[in-house]
Amino acid sequence: MLDSAPAWSETIRSPLEQVIAERQRADELRQVGVAPTRSMLFTGAPGVGKTLAARWLAQQLGWPLLTLDLSAVMSSYLGKTGTNVRHVLDYAKGVQSVLLLDELDAIAKRRDDLGEVGELKRLVTVLLQEIDDWPQMGLLLAATNHPDLLDPAVWRRFDAVVEFPLPDDAVVAQLLRQLLGEELARDEALLTVLTAVMRGQSHAVITRDLMRARRTALVQRLKVEEALMGMVRERVGELRLEQRRQVGLALVQMGLSQRQVHEWTGMSRDTLRKVQRKGAVKS
Repeated sequence: MLDSAPAWSETIRSPLEQVIAERQRADELRQVGVAPTRSMLFTGAPGVGKTLAARWLAQQLGWPLLTLDLSAVMSSYLGKTGTNVRHVLDYAKGVQSVLLLDELDAIAKRRDDLGEVGELKRLVTVLLQEIDDWPQMGLLLAATNHPDLLDPAVWRRFDAVVEFPLPDDAVVAQLLRQLLGEELARDEALLTVLTAVMRGQSHAVITRDLMRARRTALVQRLKVEEALMGMVRERVGELRLEQRRQVGLALVQMGLSQRQVHEWTGMSRDTLRKVQRKGAVKS
């Protein structure tokens, strides 16, 4: 079970909540001849929350989540793969559930790819037909890390397509607040520092690193913020100059001396003083 709503941008949250609202008013939709959303395609890099979205939708709907990793079922005997996939699809169509077809690109490749054999192309055709005919009682989801590999016809078959980008600073900060706990989440300077060093990372990587810091704190008998600052010190040198200045100012606000900030960020003390004065004027 998910303890709280995941940290998503509005462009992700809105279409997912739309699906929930449609199911809550499905009878009204059918009365006017409109079917609720039956299928969605999730695209984005690994770790950005596609599988989490499937879990969240299943939880909100109160339906079981069935997952089929298409890359795992691919066989050198493609006829066997096709049979296995059809069995799963037939089962899922018979129960009210959320079915997630993960790694969709493992099967639904472009049919004009001359390197693919005829059996795989036929399997793609069957998959497209299944998407078209998916029953209203269930929800079919598909996820891919490589949308460029998909057959163009695949895109048209889904009722909705949701792109999962890497989280921006606002989403990173929201995720950090969820992971840090109420007390640490109130430390705005700490949030500023962590957001800067986590910029450009996926949800999965951010979660992994925060959990690693918690484990380090427990094993080494440190405060969690001490373990987090150790991680910051390791990464701050990889940031661009403007980001290091932002982190440097936040580190001073957290109580680090100018000498420490210089050692961590490489910023000269003169530069740091200028940044502090600039920050003081803005505040």
